[in-house]
Amino acid sequence: MTSKEVHDLLRLTRREELGVLAAAALMLMSQSCVAEDTTIDTKAGTIKVETIAHGLENPWGLAFLPDDRMLVTERPGRLRIVTKDGTMSGPLKGVPEVFAEGQGGLFDVKLDPDFATNRLVYIAYSEPGDGGAGTAVARGKLGTDSLDAVEVIFRQHPKVDGPNHFGGRLVFATDGKLFVSLGERFTFTPAQDLSNDLGKVVRINPDGSVPKDNPFVGHVEARPEIWTYGHRNPQGLAFDPRGRLWETEHGPRGGDELNIIEKGKNYGWPVVAHGIDYPGTPIGDGSTHKEGMEEPVYYWDPVIAPSGLAFYTGNLFPQWKNSVFVGGLRGMVLVRLTIANDKVVSEEPLLTELNTRIRDVRVGPDGAVYVLTDSGTSSMSYGTPLASKLLKLTPK
Repeated sequence: MTSKEVHDLLRLTRREELGVLAAAALMLMSQSCVAEDTTIDTKAGTIKVETIAHGLENPWGLAFLPDDRMLVTERPGRLRIVTKDGTMSGPLKGVPEVFAEGQGGLFDVKLDPDFATNRLVYIAYSEPGDGGAGTAVARGKLGTDSLDAVEVIFRQHPKVDGPNHFGGRLVFATDGKLFVSLGERFTFTPAQDLSNDLGKVVRINPDGSVPKDNPFVGHVEARPEIWTYGHRNPQGLAFDPRGRLWETEHGPRGGDELNIIEKGKNYGWPVVAHGIDYPGTPIGDGSTHKEGMEEPVYYWDPVIAPSGLAFYTGNLFPQWKNSVFVGGLRGMVLVRLTIANDKVVSEEPLLTELNTRIRDVRVGPDGAVYVLTDSGTSSMSYGTPLASKLLKLTPK
């Protein structure tokens, strides 16, 4: 047996054991989670932090169903339904095979704007294939315990080796177009090349076809789905109340970014950056600005590893109206930003008392703020505990 075959066998065994552990954890919780509540003081007053569900494994994305249930993804490749009292379903059948290595796996989940009539659910994930892996988007109809008639509507081009920088966020615009964030797969310079999908935000129709008004349609050497380029690893996408698209992305050592995403623009990576490479060397020539490249609205140094982005548009927290929430993985923080005239004027760290990575943040139909924690590290491992949670934040 070759060393590669041994490695593959060990990897399969570990995945199977993780699956058994996950199933056992759910059984021990009797498919329902006991609420674990705490209170935290904030500038908006004291808030209640309620544990809706726990025992999740590397949860990544969250979507609200019309009947008050929620869809939650787990990065190893599971999609679950969670009720408002914390009851978790088993993994839904029909989810495509995912590349569950390193930072790869099952990512975001979104409902079709016409979900009430068509029952369509969209998922982003890292897809294995010739050349390695790449981010893909699939959609299927939500059944009782499955996704049915699943079809892949988008594949990142090309697939490359390596387990890092997939992006993976999804967001629908009010006109029904779907935006997908795509990491540069830790390849650096291809983010500036319009002939590939590495380090891009793309815009597609719900069936995966390309809108005719995309900025690079008709450019012979450019991929027509590209909306913006020059990104590193974007893991936050959200529209503000004015209908503008915002994005967060991971920087290197320093320089996590908050950007306004505008049609056809270049966001600089890896030509300009507000950080340095991991060995301590400059990114490019060390510049933070170049003509024709967009500068971030805001950046973090030291980094927080931003994942998840949401504008508060609910009514439960009047003081938070139009605030921006950003999850922090390395920072183990939920950041609340106040923005005026497209400038960040204040930053409030929240949930630091929990000492846990924040993977995603969403504003629910009830006005509460929902948060997914991730008890693992940036890469899944055999020893990752099944301790991640779905939290609900409400006024006390």
